[in-house]
Amino acid sequence: MNEKMTFCEECRKDVIYSIKNISMKGTLKGEEYEFVGNKVTCDECSNEVYVAEIEDENLKALYDAYRQKNGIISLEKILEIPQKYNIGKRPLSLLLGWGEMTFTRYCDGDMPTKQYSDVLQRIYDKPDFYLSLLEENKRNLKSQIAYKKSKRTTLEVIGVKETVSSKIDEVINYLLVRCEDITPLALQKALYYIQGFYYAFMGSFLFTEDCEAWVHGPVYREIYNRYSRYRFDPIESNDEFDVSVFTDSEKAIIDSVIQNLCCYSGKILERFT
Repeated sequence: MNEKMTFCEECRKDVIYSIKNISMKGTLKGEEYEFVGNKVTCDECSNEVYVAEIEDENLKALYDAYRQKNGIISLEKILEIPQKYNIGKRPLSLLLGWGEMTFTRYCDGDMPTKQYSDVLQRIYDKPDFYLSLLEENKRNLKSQIAYKKSKRTTLEVIGVKETVSSKIDEVINYLLVRCEDITPLALQKALYYIQGFYYAFMGSFLFTEDCEAWVHGPVYREIYNRYSRYRFDPIESNDEFDVSVFTDSEKAIIDSVIQNLCCYSGKILERFT
């Protein structure tokens, strides 16, 4: 049998029930609201019976009526926001400067205040507003990978093509994460060896940029200009890096250079080149 059943207190047994769509009234926060809900009755005695999932639906309908009358963002839109911008519930709360579980509670059905609702509604309606929040508050996030993924998706929503990092930029960012106290000179040497070993094993160059012969050895001019202010000091490192940008072969060669050569100082590597 496919009929749904529930316990009827009048009949004192499990019975088949019927559902009828009717106009209902309910009180929320001291005010009465009218909404369309479902009345469940016993097929044998016609008395009203209790079905938990139907009661939950009626309660949601009451909350929806409250949201509509008071200008509170709908639960459906709240649930769409993390998917729309590719960000988790907790990271979104942190991004907005809220308690870590605040947005999660809203997704579970808790009613946001009008102030928080207005922020969420604006985020839902205006991707450029969300992007500005993402840029301004990215330090609130525990992971910069979360920031990068959300930014990439948001730019796609807006219709702006994200500037793609060149391969040499990706390698530099990875080196800054993996290597401790890497100076501009050591960075140049690491890039030179990565390019050379990649060509030796793969038969093609990893970077499109050409290095130049300088007094201290091969130099990528644009990279030199970018980090010249550090002189002999270590370059500030990034906290995290998404290694998925590399193929297995690329990562294997880069990691080998890091392990076997980046343990030396820039001056020692200069003698090698």
